[in-house]
Amino acid sequence: MTAPDPGPAASPPYPRPVASPAELFADHHDALVRFAYLLTGNRAVAEDVVQDAFVQLHARYADVRTPGAYLRTSVVNGSRMHHRRAARERARFADLVPLAVQPETNVVLDVLGRLPHRQRAVLVLRYYEDRPEAEIAELLGCRPATVRSLASRGLAALRKAMEE
Repeated sequence: MTAPDPGPAASPPYPRPVASPAELFADHHDALVRFAYLLTGNRAVAEDVVQDAFVQLHARYADVRTPGAYLRTSVVNGSRMHHRRAARERARFADLVPLAVQPETNVVLDVLGRLPHRQRAVLVLRYYEDRPEAEIAELLGCRPATVRSLASRGLAALRKAMEE
């Protein structure tokens, strides 16, 4: 009596991505740094956030189905963590350090930098990255209706600031 055929050899439930981590880095690094810069307003922080995203991806590469989406989500989350940390530091040292005068910048980037993180993220994802609402909602962990609401409020704030 022969043993029953166990079927095909055990394989992952999804196909492996073709790109290696090094190829992903070469293909996506610059675009992700630009994306992170728009979310954080600081080039050095943007580079750190993107580097952290690639480190996280490298640690979990075998389990990640869509590395590009994983990287974008990591950049959004890393930017959010940066803003939370910065807000805590500002609150802690607000009485000790006077506000520094910022150099003149592009008006839109300046206003974008003053928006709450989620509004800024929605505007950048929608109008810079040209992402659909459903994908933005998935990246931010909210509903598409929330994306529309955040976009509307963010655009209203941009218009108001531009009129001033």
